[in-house]
Amino acid sequence: MQIIAFISFTALVAIVSYFKSKNTGESTSDGYFLGGRSLTGVVVAGSLLLTNLSTEQIVGLNGASFKEGILVMAWETIAAIAMVVTALYLLPRYLTGGITTIPQFLERRYDKFTKTLTSVLFLSGYVVVLLPIVLYSGALAIKNMFDVPRLLGVSDTTALWVTVFGIGIVGSTYAIFGGLKAVAVSDTVNAIGLLIGGLLIPFFGLLAVGDGNVLEGLSTLVGSHPEKFDSMGGADSSVPFGTIFTGMLLVNLFYWGTNQAIIQRALGAKNLKEGQKGLLLAAFIKILGPLIVVLPGIIAFHMFGDSLQNPDEAYPTLITKVLPASLVGFFAAVLFGAILSSFNSALNSSVTLFGIDIYKSHFKKDATELETVKAGKRFGVVLAILSMLIAPLIANAPDGLFGYLQKVNGCYSIPILTIIVVGYFTKYVPALAAKVAMASGVFLYLAYILLDEFVIPDTFPHYLHVMAILFVFNAVLMFIIGKLRPRDAAYEQYRSEAVDVIPWKYVIPAGAVICLIVIGIYYYFS
Repeated sequence: MQIIAFISFTALVAIVSYFKSKNTGESTSDGYFLGGRSLTGVVVAGSLLLTNLSTEQIVGLNGASFKEGILVMAWETIAAIAMVVTALYLLPRYLTGGITTIPQFLERRYDKFTKTLTSVLFLSGYVVVLLPIVLYSGALAIKNMFDVPRLLGVSDTTALWVTVFGIGIVGSTYAIFGGLKAVAVSDTVNAIGLLIGGLLIPFFGLLAVGDGNVLEGLSTLVGSHPEKFDSMGGADSSVPFGTIFTGMLLVNLFYWGTNQAIIQRALGAKNLKEGQKGLLLAAFIKILGPLIVVLPGIIAFHMFGDSLQNPDEAYPTLITKVLPASLVGFFAAVLFGAILSSFNSALNSSVTLFGIDIYKSHFKKDATELETVKAGKRFGVVLAILSMLIAPLIANAPDGLFGYLQKVNGCYSIPILTIIVVGYFTKYVPALAAKVAMASGVFLYLAYILLDEFVIPDTFPHYLHVMAILFVFNAVLMFIIGKLRPRDAAYEQYRSEAVDVIPWKYVIPAGAVICLIVIGIYYYFS
């Protein structure tokens, strides 16, 4: 019954995605890479949320809350503010310029080498970190939920390889052969399932804690572990409160405002109004994210205490303990959808970056749109295979994978964010400044990680503070270079007629309400 429910829901998503995207026109760049610039606000919101939410986050953040409590909700709540900033300031500029990729803007603002360097940094992050880890963590969850070794009569290692390739092949089919619209539509359907399934876990968990009464369960949880409901992280926590105003905001601004795998959904909006509606709807739902990715970890701590040696086991253990057997298949399908979403979204963005920013710019400048799409698809196939081969080798990944990934990703996130922000808000800073800032940002942050991990541990500020320090340092460095060797002519924003860029009339009030809700949450849990 569980397998039937799993297959049925997964097939439903595939069928809906096919019929909704079959007439998009994937032979053109806009059709394949941006869904024909036809995405509505609801589809944009659903795709944004599912691209973001996957097993490494669900499992990782619940593992972090198992250890530290609600303070780790900062990764969710501060994201809402970053999405408001993106909707108000960045998206209007992106859609006005009619860009398909973020590096396209960098070529217009700086030069082709800066664009290529940024694309390579994005692709390196996706290939080395994101794609294999999404596959690995997802395969691990599905393998354990269905007890694949027993089901197939194979070893744990073989079962992991089988599950990785199963997820990888299905995800690749969506991303490579369906284009962005197939990805976005499947994300939207899965988003509905994930919200329902994700909320079922804390619901049944609180029922178990409260002996059949959800409110009693919540009261018991707060009364027994008040320290777990303090949002103000101390200096020795994974998210000290001060970092919310420094690196935490910058990381989220990069992720939601400049990361190609994420912002590509908003770039595919049919107009600015729909893009802004999608971002703000996703931001509002993101505020509710802690119910799915934080609260279950605290419930697991109450139920299992120190009996769990690995905090990352908290969420899957809670599922098997509280979820009725009849719902396991549905939830596994929802989780499978979340895994696919993160995998195929990153893969689709990688295909886009290679086709537009590398193949057409460096290999075949006169390539037609159809040739560009085909080249991107071939690259996607190779990338998918490499990811599937690498993923099972991460079996000895360290505990606290979510925090580890956030730390490592700073090698490319902060340098890219720096040159984009300076590029949009200045007119005379030259391409040389962008190149120097990129090299400085990557080298200095990598040096910090190596020193902090292996040479003189625990002597530097928190890595989120270091990100903010390097952001300011490299921005100032760019300003100095701009003063010493400015551009010959002021940069003028390119204006495209690709979509209507009249803003949504309620974007400012809606954004203000979201920010006030976030502030209220922190005040309540302080």
